[in-house]
Amino acid sequence: MSPVLLGQLRHTFRALAYPAFRVYAAGQLLGTLAFWLQTTAVSWLVLELSGNSGTALGWTLALQFGPYLLFGLHGGKIADSFDKRRVLLLCSLASAAVTACLGAVVLTGHIELWMVYVGMAAFGTVSVVEGPARQAFYSEIVELEALPNAVGLGSAIFNTSRIAGPALAGVLIAVTSTGTVIITCAVLALGPAAACMVLLRRSLSNPVRRREDAGGIREALRYTAARPDIIAVLVVSLLVSGFTFNFALTLSMLARTEFETGADSYGLLLTALAVGALAGSLASGRRSGRPTLNTMLLSSALLGVGTLVVGFAPTLWTAMALLAPTGFAMVYYAQAANQRVQMGVRADYRGRVLSLYMLVFLGSTAVFAPVVGWVMEEFGARSGLWLGGIVAIAAPAMVALAKRSQIRRRAGALAGKAMP
Repeated sequence: MSPVLLGQLRHTFRALAYPAFRVYAAGQLLGTLAFWLQTTAVSWLVLELSGNSGTALGWTLALQFGPYLLFGLHGGKIADSFDKRRVLLLCSLASAAVTACLGAVVLTGHIELWMVYVGMAAFGTVSVVEGPARQAFYSEIVELEALPNAVGLGSAIFNTSRIAGPALAGVLIAVTSTGTVIITCAVLALGPAAACMVLLRRSLSNPVRRREDAGGIREALRYTAARPDIIAVLVVSLLVSGFTFNFALTLSMLARTEFETGADSYGLLLTALAVGALAGSLASGRRSGRPTLNTMLLSSALLGVGTLVVGFAPTLWTAMALLAPTGFAMVYYAQAANQRVQMGVRADYRGRVLSLYMLVFLGSTAVFAPVVGWVMEEFGARSGLWLGGIVAIAAPAMVALAKRSQIRRRAGALAGKAMP
């Protein structure tokens, strides 16, 4: 292998030089595979129980991500207040327990739609604490220079599971049953717990030392409110995540109602999206510095274009081909937003500010997923993709115009002061 290529590979995967990251990444690989197996299985289960209701599927996502709206900031406070290894260990055990209970009910044949709703709400409640701790923990197992790469590789792991998970779930559902797949998820969900048990015996590369003035939730809100760069990320994420990042909803409806196919084809659509997402993760992981605002806005607009075009795909195979570049733009945007927050805040505020970001990013799904589901029921599955594409283009355009207007006002004020 040439020295140039070897150097490029080392730069792309430089976070793997940290032993703690390697252990953590192995656990996350199992945990994210469990998540995507479960997401696919539960989405298909809801469609079966509800008679292909997009609204029911939307409410499932709303209940899963709704706890972020109620308790999101408290999850960040927990992440900033306790050893993140212990927090993640307990969250992994709790997620496995919830998933095992849901799978057991499905296997008995007594499952009803409301039970799925309860299970997803419980799973979402655990995620409120797990999400900020998981994201903030990257900064403790690598140095700051490698943080974008660690976040990018974490996303690559997530999207590797996104590639394998839906396709594997589709095959397993066809060969075995939905309940068997969900029970399998419960076993795999113990992977992060095992990794955290190993990490508890090791010292961290960059442990966070909490300062006396770090305060609580109110101080984190004041800190964020004084940061226009973070506010811009939150505004775009609120709209783009709420209307565009509903692919579990839009693609399942597209597969079942437009293409009239089964769970295996739905899995193929998600896999095609994930192939592009994996490439986007690796590309964004090559960054060494904080992404610019323009990088985030442009990648959001490209995501919108891709989503809009997928909505016009005439066949399953055309949709798959279009979903790959859409997936690239999706993750490139998401990582730009995430890294812009991670690398722009004080270390002892990181958990709480990330929880606010995740409240907006994931909590918006609880608000807008039922709306998208209703739109698809009224106007067809393709309308959900069209709506998401338009929003992903319009949101960054509005922020860019607001930024340009702010620059002009400042220039005008400076010119006025300079005049005699």
